[in-house]
Amino acid sequence: MIPLCDLTAQYESLRDEIDAAMRSVAASGHYILGPRVKKFEQKIASYCGVDYAVGVGNGTDALYLALRALQIGPGDEVITTPFTFIATSEAICLAGAKPVFVDIDPSTYNMDPEQLEAAITTKTRAILPVHLYGQPCRMDAVLDIARRHNLRVVEDCAQSLGAAYCGRKTGTFGDIGCFSFFPSKNLGCFGDGGMVTTNDPELFERLEILRRHGAKVKYHHTEVGVNSRLDELQAAILSVKLPHLDNWTASRRRHAYAYNRLLRDRENVQCPSEWTTSGPEVVLSEDSSHAQHNYCCYHQYTVLVGDRAAAQKSLDESGVGHCVYYPVPLHLQEVHANLGYRPGDFPNAENVAQRCLSLPMFPELLPQQRERTVSVLLDSQKATSLAAA
Repeated sequence: MIPLCDLTAQYESLRDEIDAAMRSVAASGHYILGPRVKKFEQKIASYCGVDYAVGVGNGTDALYLALRALQIGPGDEVITTPFTFIATSEAICLAGAKPVFVDIDPSTYNMDPEQLEAAITTKTRAILPVHLYGQPCRMDAVLDIARRHNLRVVEDCAQSLGAAYCGRKTGTFGDIGCFSFFPSKNLGCFGDGGMVTTNDPELFERLEILRRHGAKVKYHHTEVGVNSRLDELQAAILSVKLPHLDNWTASRRRHAYAYNRLLRDRENVQCPSEWTTSGPEVVLSEDSSHAQHNYCCYHQYTVLVGDRAAAQKSLDESGVGHCVYYPVPLHLQEVHANLGYRPGDFPNAENVAQRCLSLPMFPELLPQQRERTVSVLLDSQKATSLAAA
């Protein structure tokens, strides 16, 4: 078996440190918003290059609380991508606002900034770009539009901790950055966890209040908040893992380059592209001049294939892990039927959703596992081509 993501391999490499950290929390008797959470918040702020970080219960809460902190609610519109996990639009709806979608760039799978301005109305309050699969959005273009239209920007960084654009980490461009520490994320805990980052002291204070039932002082509540707090145990585990994140990211990128070399220019397979100064590009080596400037952290390695059903069948039969992130774009989800979108409204997102396939990707992935995965995938597409002929 070749897993899509092997969480046990990472744990085994850090078993003694993680077990010691968990025992320390258990012995402390302090489990909620204690010193370990505070210290981890400071570490994340320093790692990302921001002034403030607030630990919350999960990545979805991070998005919701970000919108609440910006006072976005009923009657407001937030522009985002239809090709992402439901949490993105869910948070907008939970805040009482309306999600408005724009199509994606089919090479990078991210929101296409060229289509943003056409979606702006008098009700638009914010843009919510998603750094999907760890690939940074074109934040210079997004910010330029946001400034010209006086819009707030919330970054969905659930899959992009460690990624960078124009030399800056994701989560540092907008008013607020939102992160997830779900176990399978590049930096994952042993349950749910999230983080919100900002450089604005007023937003920081509001986020602190909102995550604790709307109370700045205990038992004195100024507004309706929520109970969303990163706990001490998860903060302790994440603090052990954080110093290893850059090395794990480098490993993921090496795996991606190796996949690219094996799959590039193959029939019925499109490799993922990174954004460069000259446009989207399939990166083959760490020697690329833009590697430090624009830096995808490859939370997922996702290709487009000609016959996904054939690929899935072959991978299943060969014991190779895979997943489709995401099979139904948000504008076609039943929960958003009230928004009035129809098939064909966002053709790039719909085409990618029908053809995308994520292959095994984790730092400890072995070369022979990569090669086996590619061999099975290419055989499935070759058979499809022959059958079609």
